[in-house]
Amino acid sequence: MRYLPLTDADRNQMLTRIGASSIDDLFADVPVEARLSQKIAGLPDHASELAVERHLSALARQNMAAGEVPFFLGAGAYRHHVPASVDHLIQRGEFLTAYTPYQPEIAQGTLQVLFEFQTQVARLFGCDVANASMYDGSTACWEAIVMARRITRRSKTILSSGLHPHYVSVAKTMARFTGDELVHEAPRLEAATDIDDLIARIDRDTSCVVVQYPDILGRISDLSDIASKVHEAGALLIAVITEPLALGALTPPGEMGADIVVGEGQSIGVGLQFGGPYLGLFACQQKYVRQMPGRLCGETVDAAGKRGFVLTLSTREQHIRREKATSNICTNSGLCALAFSIHMTLLGEKGLRELAMLNHGLAVQAADRLSHVSGVKLLNDSFFNEFTLILPQDARHVVRQLADRNILGGVSLGRLYPDAPGIGHGIVVAVTETTTDEDVEALATALEEILA
Repeated sequence: MRYLPLTDADRNQMLTRIGASSIDDLFADVPVEARLSQKIAGLPDHASELAVERHLSALARQNMAAGEVPFFLGAGAYRHHVPASVDHLIQRGEFLTAYTPYQPEIAQGTLQVLFEFQTQVARLFGCDVANASMYDGSTACWEAIVMARRITRRSKTILSSGLHPHYVSVAKTMARFTGDELVHEAPRLEAATDIDDLIARIDRDTSCVVVQYPDILGRISDLSDIASKVHEAGALLIAVITEPLALGALTPPGEMGADIVVGEGQSIGVGLQFGGPYLGLFACQQKYVRQMPGRLCGETVDAAGKRGFVLTLSTREQHIRREKATSNICTNSGLCALAFSIHMTLLGEKGLRELAMLNHGLAVQAADRLSHVSGVKLLNDSFFNEFTLILPQDARHVVRQLADRNILGGVSLGRLYPDAPGIGHGIVVAVTETTTDEDVEALATALEEILA
């Protein structure tokens, strides 16, 4: 580290205070077999800066960049065109260096940006109120489950089989420490969603039902019926959105009765970025606002009657609530939220709808072309910009062969669900405004060769 303010005397004083004889004592809980006892083989003791730069550049050249080859990956992270003005604006010094406003009223610019962001998310999701963002979509999903438990005082959660498996994994990890009961099954390669199965499982112990819209296979359901059934049982409906652009064409979940709507905001204003940082979105209906995690920025007037912004609610552990906080992982992804808000502002409502319909139209054309490849079947004919194809062989092998041809052809379901039977032949294909006719034809031709 470049900044080490502590002296040896400082360190010894701290060790004495906590009753440790040396720093090594602090690692006593790490199993011996997990500790590094010798140098890492093949790693030099040192190298010049120039040599390191050259070596890392050579490693980077082994990557297959999304913008340089036909790209059909999705499943929760999508390649969209981000206007250059977004990057230009977020790199302004007053935005790039801003952090959590611990003295919030001083940071009027930051508060106003977050206030506008909250308004956009609430309108997009069809909810009354949204918070100032969260860490990412998966942790936002878990926070919604915990919020539902606080409201209903129940601890049984029913997860749709169409919920992204990474979101399920995060929920299972966190539930180990809270005792929440999670009910979940892997999806089946069927055109119909599992809405009817979810409804049948609802009982008086159910805290919430979590559905994804569109789901991991690209399928779309009307959520009105399940919302009604969930509410009859005194539970809450949580809707998860991994592709918020879809709401430029689809009815927002909040308007269909969802109590909490969460999601991943990456596809609007935020690049793929090797998997992060991303942007968690969180919205709910007004009556649950005090149980919402994170922070909420509000509008007010000052003593002179001028418009101003304040931190209306702050329920995280770093602020005054501490142990009474509703969350301790509700990181506010401020810079990514700003990128989202700038892109949304540039699009406007009309532009968002037009971009959504462009995505859908291109996806329909691609699905039609690819489903005419011999041996390939389209699973779902109702989708936004992502759909599932069923191949005559294991999709993982096909994806690898496509990559050898410099085509990133989709996400194999065998990779997402390695232990689930009967799903390995499925591949999830995403098509956005960045996908060209030539890209689709390249994928179709390659599939014809591989499956011949």
